[in-house]
Parts: sequence; C-alpha cells; structure tokens
Amino acid sequence: MPASFYVSILSPVGTTEISGDKTQTPPIPANTSGRVANKGMEGLAITPDGRTLVGIMQNSLIQDGGSKGSLLRIVTIDIHSGKVTHQYGYLLTVGSGVSEIVALNEHEFLVDERDGTGRESGGVPLGASTNAKFKQLFTIDLKNAIDISGLDDGSLTLATVLGDPTYHTVQKKLFLDIVHGLNSIGIPLDHIPSKVEGVSFGPDVKVKSETLHTLWIGNDSDFIQEVLDAAGNVILNPNQFFVFGFTDSSVELGGSKFVP
Repeated sequence: MPASFYVSILSPVGTTEISGDKTQTPPIPANTSGRVANKGMEGLAITPDGRTLVGIMQNSLIQDGGSKGSLLRIVTIDIHSGKVTHQYGYLLTVGSGVSEIVALNEHEFLVDERDGTGRESGGVPLGASTNAKFKQLFTIDLKNAIDISGLDDGSLTLATVLGDPTYHTVQKKLFLDIVHGLNSIGIPLDHIPSKVEGVSFGPDVKVKSETLHTLWIGNDSDFIQEVLDAAGNVILNPNQFFVFGFTDSSVELGGSKFVP
C-alpha cells in the first residue's frame, strides 16, 4: 500500500493513535497522516477477470479529514505483481462511511455506504436502537476516473479535489436503498441493522418465468445477542442475510453489465 495509508505511531488503544498521550514519558504525539484507528480498508473486491484487487477505505485518511472527512480513497492493485496501480476518490453522500465494495464487471462496482442509525449493535452500556436512515448501494465506474495519487506527493491538494468533486471523484448512481427495501416488506425501521457491512452476489434463481441474479447483504451484530428497540424493549440482534433480486434489464443497473 502507499505509505500515506499507514500511521507512524501504532497503539492498541485507538484514542492514543488519534489524540496521542501526554501522560507518557516521553509524550506520545498524535498521528497526522494515515488511516483512522479502526477505520481502515473495509471493503475488498476482485474483478471478474481475476486481474485486479480493489480496496476502499471506510473513512477518509487523517490528512484527508479523518472521521469528519468526506473523501474516501479507492486503491487498485495488480494481483500478478502486487503493485498499486491507481488511487481514486469516493465522495460520501450522507453516509458516515463505506463498508463494502463488490465488482459488477471489470470497471464498475457496487459500494455500500451507510450511517450508524438502526438496530444498535455496538453500545456499551447497551443503548437504545434508532430508526434506520441511510444504508444504500451505489454503482461507481472506474473506467474514466481521475487518479488522485497526487495527493501523496503534493501535486494535488485536498482543496482542489473537494473543490471540483465532479471531476476528481468517481461518479455514483443509486442502485439500492436498503432501508426502503426492507421497510417496504414490513421490517420496522428500528429493527433494520445499523451495521450493514457485507455484500456478495449469490446464485441465480427462477421466479415464475423470470431469472433473477441475487445480491446477498449481511450485517455485523458485534456478537451482541440482545439489544433494545427504539421504545426500550429487548429484541434479538442476529446476524442476518437479506437477499435482493435483479435482472440484466433492471432499471437500477442503468445500462451497467453484470458479469458473474
């Protein structure tokens, strides 16, 4: 990986990496660049031809704004040589981060962007769930995307990239609103998991006379078996798979081609 993705000060305590620790002798300074603690490369995909590994960061790098930033980096790696070939910028819509990327074909991908609302899974002490708001899959295309590796050597500035995101970041279009889809079949908003983090294509299925490709979406429950709903009632907190179907002519694909 590029050196800009690494932190120079490692600690088993995330807050020490982020803020430093003045109580130590000598004091431990905070990191000024690299991945945010516990928010590194969250999504990985391999193109159908098996040649390219594509990774996406969960949050902005520290030098790109950290947890409050909106610009995430995508990295492409040539699998044969192991060398990084490109970096691209992904601009968050209203989600707080990205959890997954999966390949539609050699240059188009689905990206799982989400916020932290929904069925609580990480509260210690146990917090009440909230109504899920933003869990969406976007289609992005790297074919003609602009490389932003210049952010590493200073030939490209963050202000320039964010000042013209239409040019410097990958273009995205909505593929699936997960919250709307699950709520429309009767799942209460506060029962929709907050951490929708895994996406994969599954086997095709036959529904009546129509063949559907399947998209499997999973959540991270943090191994917490019971949580509270928005009203304070105890509810189960399982790991779940939500399966959606689509066809080659689905309007959501918008002309994109799905390659199994």
